[in-house]
Amino acid sequence: MSQRTVLESADIDRAIIRISHEIVEANHGTENLLLLGIPTRGVFLANRIATAIKSNYPEFNVESSLGRLDVTMFRDDLSAKPNREVTATQIPVGTLDDKTVVLVDDVLFSGRTVRAALDALVSYGRPKAVRLAVLIDRGHRELPIRADYVGKNLPTSITERINVHLTETDQDQSVVIEQ
Repeated sequence: MSQRTVLESADIDRAIIRISHEIVEANHGTENLLLLGIPTRGVFLANRIATAIKSNYPEFNVESSLGRLDVTMFRDDLSAKPNREVTATQIPVGTLDDKTVVLVDDVLFSGRTVRAALDALVSYGRPKAVRLAVLIDRGHRELPIRADYVGKNLPTSITERINVHLTETDQDQSVVIEQ
């Protein structure tokens, strides 16, 4: 199996900083902004985006603007992989109403995880708007879903696999394509 590194640690850091600026600019500030990471690596990326926003916008309250959204029970492939680990959803505010929710994930592929996230999200309330931030968009969509904020568009073949390594879960930080 061959591997090719497509993003190094510094590339990932730059992408996160750029995404954080794009989110704040599109939202016209940090007011009513809620970042929800999709486990596992989406949670870590959401934390990093929130930290980057806080460093440039001191009024941004990370504790009330950052959470996680577990989509496991809303997936359409649950029967194919019944032993998936379920993590707790944590939404730091009482309601999603009038919030701009940014769902954060590591890789956008078929769009099925995002569809599950949208289903899960409506069970908690009705946001003003929902946006999507991903580190990698690799194409091959099966559903009409696109990301609003993308670290890197990375066209791949259907047989390739994208591995995102983050220091929170892995020994290094990189994005690797495996064939």
